[in-house]
Amino acid sequence: MTVHRRLGRPWLALLAGALAILALLGTTPPTSVPAASAQGSMVQVEWLGWSFFRFTSPNGKVILTNPYITGNADAAASVDDVTRADLILVADGHGDEVGDTLAIAQRTGALVHGPSRVVRWLVSEGLPEAQARFGNQGERLTLDGITVRQVWSVHDNSLQRPTPTLTYGGPASGFYITFENGWTVYFSGSSAATADQGIWGQIYKPDAMIFHMSVTKEPLDAAASIKLTAADNPNLRTLMPHHHRVTPPAGATSVDDIQAGLANMGVDIPITNQVRSQVYQFSK
Repeated sequence: MTVHRRLGRPWLALLAGALAILALLGTTPPTSVPAASAQGSMVQVEWLGWSFFRFTSPNGKVILTNPYITGNADAAASVDDVTRADLILVADGHGDEVGDTLAIAQRTGALVHGPSRVVRWLVSEGLPEAQARFGNQGERLTLDGITVRQVWSVHDNSLQRPTPTLTYGGPASGFYITFENGWTVYFSGSSAATADQGIWGQIYKPDAMIFHMSVTKEPLDAAASIKLTAADNPNLRTLMPHHHRVTPPAGATSVDDIQAGLANMGVDIPITNQVRSQVYQFSK
């Protein structure tokens, strides 16, 4: 008994140390997601004025829509500020849609995708043909895990400076963009409501819609576009307007007008009246 008492403390100490070492060696540390991966799971969306949006994908690809800067009083960036772009989507040939696409593409090497005749016109203006993606409605473009589907837009598509061979831009476009994380946004271009939006919403099931809201936009038309896109599509939870001024003139169609139209149609989706240059993040 005496011996047992003398040896108890040292042996207990050794045993405790051994158990501690075994526990350390045998325990798997908690798995942690690297910060870069956590940040990379989101799509970043910035509104830079009018219909100019910048999307940064989870893997860092930058997509621009209608980069209208020069002549845009509400532009939140200068042409010199746009130093990175992988893809520019142009909805139609109007000056406020094409915007500064040519200058940005020439500087960044970005691909330019849109209605075939509009992109051909940009090539005639100096866009390198290697950067041109001639699109048609119903076609798909893939870029490193990102899918862009081109749909038509009920809107005029006149060219800024028609040429003898390019007198008109053909059908205007909208785009469905599905990012690497599965999040999908419908950028409607300047489209009025069309029953086709119900078909696209049903098959592509966008999580967000960026819809046209000009000064004279009929609120019920915009609301109908949203309702059609939401039909058979439970994913649609985010709405953002475009084609509006930061300080709209008196009588201009407002977010409240369209929200009221949605309420009358039984659609309960809030509209985000986004702030220029603010970064919004989305995941599936």
